Amino acid sequence: MLVMAFVTVATTFLLWPSTQSAQAFPPTPKQTVLNHLRAISGNHIVSGQHNKEPASAPGQYTQQVKDVTGQYPGLWGGDLMFAAADVAGRQRVVDQARTEWANGSLVSLTWHVCPPTGGSTCAFEGGVKSTLTNAQFSQVLTEGSALNSAWKRRLDEVVPYLQQLENAGVPVLFRPLHEMNESWNWWGNRPGANGSARLYQITRDHLAGTKGLDNLIWVWNVQDNPAGNWNSYYPGDQYVDVVSLDVWYKSHPSSADYQQMRSIAGTKPMALAELGKMPTAALLDSQTRWTWFMMWSEHLRGNNSNAEIQTAYFHPRVLNQGAVALP
Repeated sequence: MLVMAFVTVATTFLLWPSTQSAQAFPPTPKQTVLNHLRAISGNHIVSGQHNKEPASAPGQYTQQVKDVTGQYPGLWGGDLMFAAADVAGRQRVVDQARTEWANGSLVSLTWHVCPPTGGSTCAFEGGVKSTLTNAQFSQVLTEGSALNSAWKRRLDEVVPYLQQLENAGVPVLFRPLHEMNESWNWWGNRPGANGSARLYQITRDHLAGTKGLDNLIWVWNVQDNPAGNWNSYYPGDQYVDVVSLDVWYKSHPSSADYQQMRSIAGTKPMALAELGKMPTAALLDSQTRWTWFMMWSEHLRGNNSNAEIQTAYFHPRVLNQGAVALP
């Protein structure tokens, strides 16, 4: 009976996107998106889907959502990439972002960035997933040092792509240096004022200040590891627009996780920036401050049944493409 119920619902909702296409987004200042996230906090949550490499297929997982639900997500997630072939294909990612925005989805970008101790491209293992010595990391944070300058040059490599999106009026939910309380990445696992949070500050100061990018909505991010004390990675209210959590140690954020994020966020919007399991109705009804969720690429179908995906996308609090109505 459960399967039949979902088939009936899916059949009904398959007609919905065609009636909602008028919600396509025009060029919009970032404050409009931030205001919308604040407005829906406690009431609604935007559905989202990440699209990992290859850069040549920047919408492949979003299309899988459509195949299962008849809906497109209300948020498209992409990556600025690290491998040589994908870095060379960044324009495809930017073009997809513009298309998704024009179709009425919010745009989120993550960056698995290569360390400033090496080249512009790298492997994941030994590149993105590597460790800097304490002396190297300290140098990255030291204004005018060789590694500090190298880091700013690394940031400069993506400025032309982000500038295209600004010129097109596409606000970007930008999530750099994600999961900074984790040790798998070279930028993480350094709590305190002179650690990962300081690198985040330098990154925002350079891209928003020196380079003048005004379309970036700065999303700060930690993972739900049991060590807690996530606020020791927080760069400060003036550097953060949205606070977000990646949920990998468990299927869904616990009530304690939710409260810890609320204490950091204050009145700022909150988001579930990476999930491997679709939100359940119980989660959506009990943790109402989350303003979007983003399923991680291959986990969409690899870790969720069609029924679980449909339950999330057809929940009355969830806003899919066409239902995200910016003022």
